[in-house]
Amino acid sequence: MKTIAANLNEQFTEEAFSRQSVIFDEIYSGNTIVNYKRERVRAHVLQNLPADSFILELNSGTGEDAAFFAQNGHRVHATDISVGMQDQLVQKVKTKGLEDKVSNELCSYTQLHDLKNKGPYNLIFSNFAGLNCTDELDKVLASFSELLKPGGLVTLVILPKFCLWETLLLFKGKFRTAFRRFFSDKGARAHIEGTHFKCWYYNPSYIISRVKNEFELIGVEGLCSIVPPSYIEGFAEKHPKAYRFLKAKEDKLKSRWPWKYIGDYYIISLRKK
Repeated sequence: MKTIAANLNEQFTEEAFSRQSVIFDEIYSGNTIVNYKRERVRAHVLQNLPADSFILELNSGTGEDAAFFAQNGHRVHATDISVGMQDQLVQKVKTKGLEDKVSNELCSYTQLHDLKNKGPYNLIFSNFAGLNCTDELDKVLASFSELLKPGGLVTLVILPKFCLWETLLLFKGKFRTAFRRFFSDKGARAHIEGTHFKCWYYNPSYIISRVKNEFELIGVEGLCSIVPPSYIEGFAEKHPKAYRFLKAKEDKLKSRWPWKYIGDYYIISLRKK
């Protein structure tokens, strides 16, 4: 029954993101805080990534990160379950002339044993909570080691079970949003473009405990723990001085307790032993 439910959720997730794929870049490309998040994640990756690396990207979306890493001298195999997202990625890669740097494959991250291009890779990368769309994260993590070179890296951007900013929405009367992570063991309902699916929340300890025999922890950073989440629309534009102040504080405290654990996301990196 769990497998059937997981497959259904993947179908709904694919439908939702395929519907959004044609407007995804339009929605998010001009969002100051989304751009801040991308810059943070990319800087985190690049500080550990060897030159001329081969990257396996999971839930690659429209290819924004794949294009960035390709333009910085790396090769990327970009995978996603969404047909619409893959179509947008292919168009973007052609427009930017990156066909020799970016390949793509329609594949679920829960089925990486079926991946045609098995690398081996220098890095497995997943951005912006794509892996929160499954309750089989343990299965995904278990597939990483055989796809990586010795000393290979994993960098994941995940939604934790507690977000300070989200909980503070309690004081604005947004009770459902404020508490949605607290009661999500069976999955929290999400919806995009009218399609509903479930997502789950995972703390860093969940990931670390399941890969400790094969991977060592490099580090954890909080993302939007002091800077407001991007869904608090227009904050950076309406309050530029406050945004710059909070950004400076987060950049300083991102790897310290408790800030690395209470953001909207966290970035976690691990190295294969």
